[in-house]
Amino acid sequence: MDLKEIISNHGSTVRNIIKRITNEHNEDLEQEIYTKIWKNSDKYQEKGSIQAWIRTISANLSKDYLKSSQKKLSDNSTNDETVLSFVQDSKDTPESLLIKRERQKMISAAINNLKPKFREVIMLYEIENQSYEDISQKLKCPIGTVKSRLYNAKKELAFALQELM
Repeated sequence: MDLKEIISNHGSTVRNIIKRITNEHNEDLEQEIYTKIWKNSDKYQEKGSIQAWIRTISANLSKDYLKSSQKKLSDNSTNDETVLSFVQDSKDTPESLLIKRERQKMISAAINNLKPKFREVIMLYEIENQSYEDISQKLKCPIGTVKSRLYNAKKELAFALQELM
């Protein structure tokens, strides 16, 4: 397994997963993921797609990073002021709950208004976190078609949901 090839073919996927889970660009975490892939490359079995395997490693390490950074944050808190600065009100106000529900309704409506082939691809990719290869096999169409449909679905959703952005 060539690490340079993995980085060039799957680098954007790794970065997107890190960003989605941690809400930050973290090159150290990305490097840690590549190291883990390289160290465990002999354990990879070609039963599933390599992209799914890389996505799993990326997601797991990103989640572990989040857990450890939250632990460090709680361990480093020493005085009441510091603790209070990190405490967030976990109770939603009625107004914020209403806004969230309206937002969810708008997103659901926009997804439901997509053409069936676009709706199916966006649900499989974004909601079920399936890879292009898995979607391609499930829908029995080329990967290029999956990518095209996903691009067009996102384009239509962005247009339909302009006011939320």
